[in-house]
Amino acid sequence: MRIRRTSHLLALTALAALALTACEDGTGVKDEGASRPASSTATAAQPTPGTDKGTGTAPTKDTTGSAGSSGKSGGTTGGKSGGTTGGSGTGGDTGDKAADTASDSRVLCNGSNTRVTAQTVARPLNHMLLTVTNTGSRTCDLTYNPVLRFDEMQWVPQAAKETQPQAVTTLAPGESGYAGVLLSAADGSGDGGQTAKKLTIAFQGYTPNSDGGASATPTLPAKGVYYDSSLAVTYWQQDMDDALSW
Repeated sequence: MRIRRTSHLLALTALAALALTACEDGTGVKDEGASRPASSTATAAQPTPGTDKGTGTAPTKDTTGSAGSSGKSGGTTGGKSGGTTGGSGTGGDTGDKAADTASDSRVLCNGSNTRVTAQTVARPLNHMLLTVTNTGSRTCDLTYNPVLRFDEMQWVPQAAKETQPQAVTTLAPGESGYAGVLLSAADGSGDGGQTAKKLTIAFQGYTPNSDGGASATPTLPAKGVYYDSSLAVTYWQQDMDDALSW
């Protein structure tokens, strides 16, 4: 009886040793190979090598650099544009061009850009005053003397040399120039006297007796104007008094 119990105990001891051996060789309860899914889950969150296309949590392309682009653009606009404007160098040429334009803008005064009147005056006796007013937008020059023709007369009245001004009479827009006309001799020494109903005034160019452009036909008094062989005219004057002082 005692021997059988001992054999039973020995059998139990052998079974226990066998179970321990099984645990240590990876086939027992300590084999945790099947319990690793938790760790493999964490590993699955990482991109598989070779499959990451950059669409995960990788940083996207920095778009905040637009400020820098704007700065570049602004620099280009400001610098280039400013440089172009500043570099044009038109400041120094503007004055010269303006001076050239001013000289180029002067034209001859004639019947197309002026208003011309003719009126008899009480003093000096037997005189008439011609007034030319610049109605254009450009400065014009009254050169030499007016060339007069009453009606169909075939001769040209002479200009009094002593009335020639030192400079050309120049009219800015709105300004007037003048010429005096001696119609007849006060002492009656003139001959061929007659009364004219029409007056034509021709303008000269920058050389004597050259064509200065359109003529003018100012209105004469209704009774006409009497003239004789003494008929003469002054040069164009800047001042009315100078035109009538002869």
